[in-house]
Amino acid sequence: MKQQENITERLNGLGIQGVSCFDSSLPQCVKLGDSESLALQSKGDIVIGGFFPLHYVAAKPQHSYSSKPQLTPCSGFDHRAFRWMMTMVFAVEEINHDSSLLPGVKLGYRIMDSCDHVHTSMQALFSLIGHSKAVTTEVKQMEETENRLNMAKDRVTRIDTLPSCLAGSPVPAVIGLASSSPTRAVAHTLGPVNIPLVSYFATCTCLTDKHMYPSFVRTVPSDLFQVRGLVQLVTFLGWLWVGTIGTTDDYSHYGIQAFSNQFRQQGGCVAFHLTIPKSPNVADTQEMADRLQSSTAKVVVVFATEGQLLDLLLELAQRNVRGIQWVASEAWVTASLLTSRDFHALLEGTLGFSFPGVRIPGLKEFLLNVRPSPAPGMEFVNMFWEELFGCRLELGGDRSKENGVDTVDNLLGLDAFGYKSKSQNNSGSLIGPILGQKSSFKGSANEKPVCTGSEDLRYTDSSYTDVSQVRISYNVYKAVYAIAHALHKLLNCDSSGLNKGVCEKYKSFTSRQLLGHLKTVNFTNQFEEKVYFDSNGEPVPLYDIINWQKDSKGEIRFIKVGSYDGSAPLGQQLQMEQRTIVWTNGQLHVPVSQCSAPCPSGSRQARRPREPHCCFDCLPCADGEISNQTGSTECTKCPDFYWSDKDKVKCIAGVEEFLSFYDTMGIILVVLTLLGVVLTTIITTVFHHFRSTPIVKANNSEISFLLLLSLNLCFLCSLVFIGKPSVWTCRLRQAAFGISFVLCLSCLLVKTIVVLLAFQATVPGSRALKLFGPSQQRTLILCTTAPQVCLCAGWLLGAPPFPFRNPTYQASTGKIVVECKEPWPPGFYLVLGYIGLLAFLCLLLAFLGRKLPDTFNEAKLITFSMLIFLAVWISFIPAYVSTPGKFTVAVEIFAILASSFGLLLCIFGPKCYIILLRPERNIKKGMTRKYPR
Repeated sequence: MKQQENITERLNGLGIQGVSCFDSSLPQCVKLGDSESLALQSKGDIVIGGFFPLHYVAAKPQHSYSSKPQLTPCSGFDHRAFRWMMTMVFAVEEINHDSSLLPGVKLGYRIMDSCDHVHTSMQALFSLIGHSKAVTTEVKQMEETENRLNMAKDRVTRIDTLPSCLAGSPVPAVIGLASSSPTRAVAHTLGPVNIPLVSYFATCTCLTDKHMYPSFVRTVPSDLFQVRGLVQLVTFLGWLWVGTIGTTDDYSHYGIQAFSNQFRQQGGCVAFHLTIPKSPNVADTQEMADRLQSSTAKVVVVFATEGQLLDLLLELAQRNVRGIQWVASEAWVTASLLTSRDFHALLEGTLGFSFPGVRIPGLKEFLLNVRPSPAPGMEFVNMFWEELFGCRLELGGDRSKENGVDTVDNLLGLDAFGYKSKSQNNSGSLIGPILGQKSSFKGSANEKPVCTGSEDLRYTDSSYTDVSQVRISYNVYKAVYAIAHALHKLLNCDSSGLNKGVCEKYKSFTSRQLLGHLKTVNFTNQFEEKVYFDSNGEPVPLYDIINWQKDSKGEIRFIKVGSYDGSAPLGQQLQMEQRTIVWTNGQLHVPVSQCSAPCPSGSRQARRPREPHCCFDCLPCADGEISNQTGSTECTKCPDFYWSDKDKVKCIAGVEEFLSFYDTMGIILVVLTLLGVVLTTIITTVFHHFRSTPIVKANNSEISFLLLLSLNLCFLCSLVFIGKPSVWTCRLRQAAFGISFVLCLSCLLVKTIVVLLAFQATVPGSRALKLFGPSQQRTLILCTTAPQVCLCAGWLLGAPPFPFRNPTYQASTGKIVVECKEPWPPGFYLVLGYIGLLAFLCLLLAFLGRKLPDTFNEAKLITFSMLIFLAVWISFIPAYVSTPGKFTVAVEIFAILASSFGLLLCIFGPKCYIILLRPERNIKKGMTRKYPR
């Protein structure tokens, strides 16, 4: 047992104790010592791995395959990522000083630089979870000792199914990475061996796939929720014409694709998309800047990191580009690297999503006590120191080393800190050296002043020390605590019995077991936030909406102006205080970004061919249609009997049109009607006064008076057609017209027959004329009128005409014609046809008597009157059908008056002429040719 404890202590010294021991039967990879990557590390009972993008520019690896590949140094030191890394160190030290979490167990860490690229991340991964030659040899020796003592059975966990370099990793869990593409590569590698990878900043939706990445969890929400929030934000502010900028990595690719798809579904249009190459040259940068400047889209949504954006933003700043409203993803919305004064004009007013920030107690003091050291493993701290102070360190001698592993507790001067806290602000790197402004130390490192390492961080103004509202660091903090809580449960730290309140420090476990406990973690931290992972290994999607605003000193500050809760009900997810937002160029009103200005009221949008639907022309609404809102895509048709006003913004009641008594045409027709009635009455009076004269007697005075009466009715029936139609006028007008004219024509028919019989009789007082006496004449009139009466009665009873507001002509005239609608149109044509039949019969009989004596030949007069009658009504039919609106009624009235005047004047005109002007001919002899003219 004592020898076993010695082995355990030796393993502890290597920082790999408490994890599954190695199975010597498995093939092992030996990592050459001279290719070991730099790492910040501290020993512990359980060592947690970590990846942070301390540099954001990684040189492209050059493999000749003829010599051993060398580690390529990265460039572009990122102060923000360094703070993330130190937050992990802080969280580990805080847990080690917390007696309630993992009591008796000391956590260690081994943290490496991923350089924010796939190839450097994979190099760091194999350096982290692989085994160096020295470590492998010592482990084998210890395993042989354990085998001799027969103690390895319950201490060694085999990974029989995975004979790889990853078997028996010295770290049971890894925290990282920041970008999605390197995270995918690492997660894909760690998945088969079930080593948990807890990301604090990789948000790509692609990482949700548990089949591809079974051991991946994250303390940052998926971009699925951020994209939904950004779409809601952009559309809420009325921006439907935006550009997008991304990079070639997975984070940008999936984010931009999801944003574009959802944005289009909400009616938006993507004006352009720019992809920043991995290593953009000057031409690439200038081409992208030209595209941004020339676009009409003034809102640009960006999915990228600050390092990837730097070249493009520098080009835009040099051109003094203004007026672009930037919408940032969480990757750069709180990046202090871009808050340099050179970017103020360009980036002020930037709006975007960030993770909730908190103030972690003790974190700032911890960060301010960091000190450089010549000890191995302190290279990252030394790099940070030289970058921050623009100097070069000349440190000599080892302060503290133990078994080849740095004791960071001593090296960083972390003896006495208050351990309570969480969170971070997305600070950035020092912009000066990057822009070539702050750095007055150009040339070799020897030209820089020497720094002692005792400089005071409290007097520096950098994002590293600004921890008032940390965000991504808070995700790192939660990741460390999530692993600690999983280990706490796995090591039975809450067990009762002899070891109550003490963890089973030497309990052997596998990474799979730790992963299972990590997925079920559920605890409430000191900030009252509940930390847990859903079925996809993701937290609750909560975001702050950040606005870049200048403070009183002219410095850019990240101000919270709203929030987004992806788990809230739809409609309550986005909360904004729009009054507090400062927009681009310091404006206080929402910027406008549109391909075409919204169409004003009274017009509609018309799509331009082969262009997005946000680009359109404005066309005025057609007559009878309106649009009472700005930006209408369609005009709304007015309801029936309503019409659009001159501005096409509202519907007004349509003007009713009918042949009125007050219209000029109505007055003329009324005058003509009254003239006809008066004229008919005068003729009737004349005939009555001279009823005993031969000319009146010869024309069958009874039939003549009946004919005059019917003509009077024909004149009067035209008045029923004038004025606004009503139920009774609609029913009366056609019936009165039909019966009056049939009665008139029946009288003419009888007169024609009488004339023919009278003048064609060979002997006076022949039997034929006696057979067609007054009673027969009345019977014939009755028989010929009765069918019309029956037809009109049946028509009115079966399908009577009714008043109808006809909107047919509203489109052309803007007026509604009030007319009598005939539900059974054949009724009118049957009435008219029967009148035409009688007229034709009269014409035929009168034509047969055209050669009667010329002194007074009534047959000729009837023939002429019938020709006029038929000509009028034959012309009436096409005119009636083709005339619109109230003129249809006017045409029918004109036909009634014309035919009535024709009959009146042709039949009775010559007789009145003789009676009144040539009385000498009004004698019996005058009825024949015997009277000289």
